[in-house]
Amino acid sequence: MENGFFDKVEDNAAVRIWAETTQQEKGDSLTEGYVSELSDFTRVNVTQNNLQEMKEIWAQWDDEVKRLFYCHYGDLPYLLDVKIDERLFRALVQYWNSAYSCFTFGNVDLVPTIEEYTALIRCPKIQWVTARIKQKGDCRCIPWRHLRDLILAHPDTKKRVDVFALSIYGLVIFPKALGHVDEAVSDLFDRLSKGTTPVPAILAETFRSLNACRRAGEGRFIGCAQLLLSWFHSHFWRVEKVSYRVFSENYSPLKELAATPRRDNITEENWMAILQNLQEEDVEWRAPWMVPDEILYRCGDFDWVPLLGVWGAVGYAPLLVLRQYRSRQFTPPTHGLAQCEFVFTGNNYKRRVREISNAWNQTRRMKKFAANPMATLEYDQWRIQRINDNIPTPDQEGPRSMEECLRPIPSELEIVRHDFERKSLELEKRIEQLEEEKIQLGLDVDVQKLEAERLRKGKNKAEEDLDSLKTDYKKLRRSIRTAGLGKTSEQWRQEVKEEKSKASQWEEKF
Repeated sequence: MENGFFDKVEDNAAVRIWAETTQQEKGDSLTEGYVSELSDFTRVNVTQNNLQEMKEIWAQWDDEVKRLFYCHYGDLPYLLDVKIDERLFRALVQYWNSAYSCFTFGNVDLVPTIEEYTALIRCPKIQWVTARIKQKGDCRCIPWRHLRDLILAHPDTKKRVDVFALSIYGLVIFPKALGHVDEAVSDLFDRLSKGTTPVPAILAETFRSLNACRRAGEGRFIGCAQLLLSWFHSHFWRVEKVSYRVFSENYSPLKELAATPRRDNITEENWMAILQNLQEEDVEWRAPWMVPDEILYRCGDFDWVPLLGVWGAVGYAPLLVLRQYRSRQFTPPTHGLAQCEFVFTGNNYKRRVREISNAWNQTRRMKKFAANPMATLEYDQWRIQRINDNIPTPDQEGPRSMEECLRPIPSELEIVRHDFERKSLELEKRIEQLEEEKIQLGLDVDVQKLEAERLRKGKNKAEEDLDSLKTDYKKLRRSIRTAGLGKTSEQWRQEVKEEKSKASQWEEKF
């Protein structure tokens, strides 16, 4: 810790008086007549590095090596398991309010804070950034394959852990060059061993990348999407009961968030509708894993918290989101936020970096104060009148309910699957019908067989009777022939005539 470091903790009431007075005297980040240059829709690219090889390396390490990593670098490996919902992320970007460095969802302001990100990644308790920033020309990068080979081959376990941590910082947290670790990231990583926390730099590059995408209307996000989505899910899905495990030293919110199943069948359009009309009662103001204490709300002469990143600097106002600390929300000072961002290039940036570094030597914290209502009347009035940057405004006519928006629209694969299941069910019913017909036909066949057998026997009996009749008939014919009964009438007349003639002859003789 450098000489001259000053960290003051102030009472909530005193900070409120200062904040409201400052806001009235200086005004807001944007003033009346401001015309936004931000496009109505931002096409953001969320392409990520392929992390499969890193997952395989981590899975091969034993518990002792993993504990060594957790001890020095916190819970960063769980970021490897966080899935990126690109449709949700693209919708989120539309609501980034660059002028106030926060997300503005309808009537709700939310922003990741230093305390929240520190709790999420569970980085060791180390001092704030007061770093030396070096200007770079064309950025130089370290290929991942070189780092991978070093991790697999180095004989020193601690060195393997260090290189693996550097890879997470370069490929997951600051993924500026796909497949490579930027040299500026390695500079930040070197300062971690000297007791520097990475959280302000992580927030700075997250906010700066969101600003850049919004200003250009497109672009690739080069902040940590995994961490940002984990933070968002913690505030969006209401939790009825907080687990006692959050108070345990070994509890890892990032591990739990990475393992929690998420719906990935909500369309970007539906996410937009949900976020556009978000109400205060829809928000989990304090993340379930967050145990709030004192709130870092300003540094030095800044009315908010300036953040030094890897490639530039930006600021944010924690007093804008006091409800995330379970504290009453009052009007925050935001003057100067819209103009505070700069990059580490040019002739004047070093002076501004020194100003921020010196300001971080004079930090101010506020004691949290929980009370109802959660926002003052002055804040509610200020929030209504505040001039925002170009963000989607709440739908005034018939907004769709959250239940309707969360109703999944089936994908093409699901439609095919449902069609297949429907046809399969129809085939099963047809098969059952055919089985019944087969059984019925089997019974009919047996009956037909019996009937055929009866007819066959009847036929045989008839044939036997016919043969017997024919035999009798032949016998009768022979009998008739033998007895002469078979002569015709003419034959009989002729025979009688002959007999008469013979009789006449015999009479004449006698």
